[in-house]
Amino acid sequence: MAKSQSVYICQSCGSQHGKWMGQCNKCGEWNTIIEEIVQKKAPRDTWKAPVRDTSKPVLLEEVSFKEEERLITHDGELDRVLGGGLVPGSLVLLGGEPGIGKSTLMLQLSQRIKNKVLYVSGEESDKQIKMRADRLSDKNPQNYVLTETHTQKIFKHINELTPEVVIIDSIQTLHTDSIEAMPGSISQIRECAAELLTFAKRTSTPVILIGHINKDGQLAGPKVLEHMVDVVLQFEGDQHHIYRLLRAHKNRFGSTAELGIYEMNSKGLREVLNPSEILLSKKDEALSGISVAAMLEGMRPMLIEIQALVSTAVYGTPQRSCTGFDARRLNMLLAVLEKRCGFRLGSKDVFLNITGGIKVDDPAIDLAVVSAILSSNEDITVNDKACFAGEVGLAGEIRAVNRIEQRILEAEKLGFEEIYISKYNKITPGRYAIQVHLVGKIEDLVSEVFG
Repeated sequence: MAKSQSVYICQSCGSQHGKWMGQCNKCGEWNTIIEEIVQKKAPRDTWKAPVRDTSKPVLLEEVSFKEEERLITHDGELDRVLGGGLVPGSLVLLGGEPGIGKSTLMLQLSQRIKNKVLYVSGEESDKQIKMRADRLSDKNPQNYVLTETHTQKIFKHINELTPEVVIIDSIQTLHTDSIEAMPGSISQIRECAAELLTFAKRTSTPVILIGHINKDGQLAGPKVLEHMVDVVLQFEGDQHHIYRLLRAHKNRFGSTAELGIYEMNSKGLREVLNPSEILLSKKDEALSGISVAAMLEGMRPMLIEIQALVSTAVYGTPQRSCTGFDARRLNMLLAVLEKRCGFRLGSKDVFLNITGGIKVDDPAIDLAVVSAILSSNEDITVNDKACFAGEVGLAGEIRAVNRIEQRILEAEKLGFEEIYISKYNKITPGRYAIQVHLVGKIEDLVSEVFG
C-alpha cells in the first residue's frame, strides 16, 4: 500500500505548502490553508475508448483546418453565448449563486437537445429531478439520469450507455479513487476535473460541469480548474427578480462578449428574444432623470434605461452611488460636467441606476448617463422618443462609437423618433427613418435636448 502523505493546500488559490501557515504567501489570504491527506494510486483508465495516435510535429502551413461541427442545443441564448453550439470534446464549466437556476438550465438543456444525454447528479435524487423535469415543457426520450458521485462508477455507466452529452451536477460533489482526499477538497476537484477532461478529449464527448461559487463570487475550487476547461460560463441575476443573465468569462471557441437573457417562470427558463422591451420601463407620464441608451452586448444591440437622481447633499460629503455602472466612470463624468460645462454638482448627491439589474461597461452609454444627470439636476424631462449613443471624453467632446448603424436600426425598430450620436461617426444621410442628431460637445447636447 502506498504511503500516505500530508500536504497543506490553500483553499483560495490551490497552492501547496510544506507546513501550515496563517497566511498564504501566494494569494495573501488568511486562514485558508488546510491539511489534506493525499495518497496517489496507480493510474488506470476508467473507460474504454480508442486512443489517438501519438502526436508528432508538423508544419503549421500543412495543418488542414475545417470548421468544427457543433452540437446545436436548440436553446438560442445558450448557443449564442457558446459561439454556435457545443463543440465535440469540449469541457464547459457553469457557475452561479445558489438557487439562481443552474440545475434548471442544464436540466432544460438535457430535455431540449435532440441527442442522448446523461445527467449525473450528486446533489439531488432521481425523484427530485423528475419533479423538476415534469414542470418543463420540453421532453427528450433519450435523457438518462444517474445519481452518483464516484467517478469510477460514473465512467462504468458511460461505457455502457455511450451518451453524446454528459452533464455533471456538480463537480464539487465528485470523488475519485485515484487520490485519497475528502470530496469537495482542492485535490479531489482537480483530479476529478482532470479525469473528465481526458474522457472528453479522447471520446469527443462534450461535458458540462456545474460549479459552486464562494462567498466572494468566484468559482469554488482551485484556480487551475478554470484554466483546464474550454469554456467558463457565469449565470447571474437577483433571486428577487425574474431575469437571469448568462455570460462567457472564457471561451476558446467563440467570443466572450455575448450575453444570454432568460426569464424565470413556473415552467423553467424562457429565452428573452428582444431584451430591449424588458429593459425599458412603461410610464404613464414623462419623468425627469430618465434617458435611454443604445448599447451593444457582444453582437447584440440593446436599448436600456438610465435613471439618475440629483439632490442637494444633506450631510457634508455628497454621496455618489450607482447600480450596474462603474462608479469611477460616474465620478469622471461628473468632473467633466463641472469643469468643462459649468454645472455645479460637487455639493450634490448623485444616484445612478441601470434598470433590469444588468451591468454595463459599454462607453457608448456615457451620453445617456450625462443626459439623465442633467435632466434630474434641472428637473427637465427628456423626450421619451429619444435615445443616445456616444462616449464622453475628458475635454467634454462626444467621441464616436463603433457599429453605430446597428444601434440606430435597433432604436428605429423599437419606435424611437430621435437619436443623438457623435458628429464624428460616419453615417449615410437620409438612410434612416429616425431623426439623427449629430453633436460634438456636451454644450451642443444641452442646447438641443434641454433648450
